[in-house]
Amino acid sequence: MKTIIKAVIVILTLVVTKVSAQDFQGVATYKSHRKVDLNMSDENTNAEMQKQIQEQLRKQFQQEYTLTFNKNESIYKRNEKLEAPSPVQSGIQIRVSQGSDVMYKNVKENRFTNKTETFGKLFLVKDSLTNRKWELVNETKNIGNYTCFKAVFKDEYTTETFNEKAETETITKQRTTTVWYTPQIPVNNGPSDFYGLPGLILEVNDGDLTLVCNKIVINPKEPIKIEEPTKGKEVTQAKFDEIMDKKSKEMMEQFRSRRGDGDGERVMIRVGG
Repeated sequence: MKTIIKAVIVILTLVVTKVSAQDFQGVATYKSHRKVDLNMSDENTNAEMQKQIQEQLRKQFQQEYTLTFNKNESIYKRNEKLEAPSPVQSGIQIRVSQGSDVMYKNVKENRFTNKTETFGKLFLVKDSLTNRKWELVNETKNIGNYTCFKAVFKDEYTTETFNEKAETETITKQRTTTVWYTPQIPVNNGPSDFYGLPGLILEVNDGDLTLVCNKIVINPKEPIKIEEPTKGKEVTQAKFDEIMDKKSKEMMEQFRSRRGDGDGERVMIRVGG
């Protein structure tokens, strides 16, 4: 199976050898969609209200991102857009704060720098890239004009939620991430922190989040600039996760203590930074 994949990759690599010999760079645009599975056990929250909240969340999770890349480096950030005011549904207004992260990756040096503002503070998260052990799958499909190959990565992660007694509970979940990459764009890169395959990653799906590339410009007329972020309090990924975990627990405790207080409550959910 892997022999077949490698043979096809070699053929495509020969096609793009002339391109890869140049000062290769490009800009890829991705659109995101996130699965929303909201289960509110509160007896005061009816099915219609849950449906309205889920719809608000679904729309706010639809975002657009740009990956600017060359052979070894990239910058990934969310495209700013004018947000339409969200109507109040049944006394609750949902607002998702997506953050304004700027993710710099250097795949040659196996490191990243992520500039992120959270809880009013600017951080500069610097660490090594995650070395995922991709499983190559003998499947192909076309995304636009590009032939893409499938790869899979399996891991587990922990998350915190409320149980039926309104107590915080830590749950470990299994996760399968499926990506589609194209050797026709010979860079070891992709959106967010994804990389590690012999071609640009054009699609990502981890069961909840989907990222799909809908536009690519190779070697644009105007030379691109990739500059590593420098502003913010420098921390490692482990230290940043520790800070976020502490803040998240504080917010969950505050939410639990205020549960059921008054009408017109605004609920804010933060994703990423």
